[in-house]
Amino acid sequence: MREQTWQRFRAPRLRRSALSAATAVAVLTAGAMTAGVLASPAAATATARPDAVRSGLNALVQADRMPAALAAVTEHDGRTRTYTAGVGDLATRSKVPADGQVRIGSNTKTFTAVVVLQLVGEGRIGLEDKVEKHLPGLVRGEGIDGSLVTVRQLLQHTSGLPDYEAGVTDDIIRNRYFDPHDLLDLAFRHKADFAPGTSWAYSNTNYVLAGLIVQQVTGRPLAEEIDRRIVRALGLRHTYFPAPGDRTIREAHPHGYRQDAPGSPWSDITELDPSAGWAAGQMISTTTELNRFFGALLAGDLLQPAQLAQMRTTVPIGTTGAGYGLGLMSRPLSCGGVYWGHGGDIAGFETRGGVTEAGRAATVAITAVPADGAVTGHVEDVVDTALCR
Repeated sequence: MREQTWQRFRAPRLRRSALSAATAVAVLTAGAMTAGVLASPAAATATARPDAVRSGLNALVQADRMPAALAAVTEHDGRTRTYTAGVGDLATRSKVPADGQVRIGSNTKTFTAVVVLQLVGEGRIGLEDKVEKHLPGLVRGEGIDGSLVTVRQLLQHTSGLPDYEAGVTDDIIRNRYFDPHDLLDLAFRHKADFAPGTSWAYSNTNYVLAGLIVQQVTGRPLAEEIDRRIVRALGLRHTYFPAPGDRTIREAHPHGYRQDAPGSPWSDITELDPSAGWAAGQMISTTTELNRFFGALLAGDLLQPAQLAQMRTTVPIGTTGAGYGLGLMSRPLSCGGVYWGHGGDIAGFETRGGVTEAGRAATVAITAVPADGAVTGHVEDVVDTALCR
């Protein structure tokens, strides 16, 4: 979930080091080269350019060697078209499930941020509250002081708190359960990156603390608050926060993969313990339901106007033209303007997408985290194509 380079905007990820996005040519050329399109009757006359989106997904499979790619494009009136390419299981050569569930990685941050901002709207949390107020004595280390870090800085990654990610490898997260405090222990072994409020650096640690603040203020588990306030409120039937010990993906899904090195055999990493992501990256959803979530968020269905305005107030991310608000990113479109979303990577899956000011939404997922940043750029290009058609 950490950003390593800003030559081209790349959304955050939970673990990137040993993952890539290529399978052996012999595997992928044996029948995984066509994309399927599934449209509901209501979407049959949608004005999307399915050929362009389909071609983009095919290129991710054929040229970039992705095991599979999925996409959903939703019009402002709710009409949705879904796409698939590649194979859902390299071992059985099964089809990619249309709108199958995927691990959504750092898109979880937006869900967490929405809950925090709802509590702000209820007067239970202040954006300028210091972390120390809600989690006394917890944030301590070299150059680290919870009495100097605000809730706003957590949500916007301007806290300077070190990221715990370096201590969480793919092999470790496959089987180990991490309590949120374990993740903080990993983070606070390191000194602060900078003084709070003086710069920007992506850190999953920020959202672990935001999740703990939600639990402290509400007296309820973060997963329960996300489910009650967002998932059930929007009727997202295929979106959930996995329970402790749940290493599976519940419903129809493509398998997720990783490679130890470019050209090496694929390893199936579909089943893992996602607790290393927690409030920063644990959730599961579908491309269609991510479109619904971001569309509802930007339409004002989840937050009061004042809190949504705060969420959309961004700081620059390098020189890419992208900006980071409070758990929400803006990214420039080739056709002008921006779209709003997040994106995320977690072992086996990468997702990119968002919604335009006009309400058109698109999400693309691939079933590996690419080692080559150019591949992530190609994923983002498909999103841009879908939103700018």
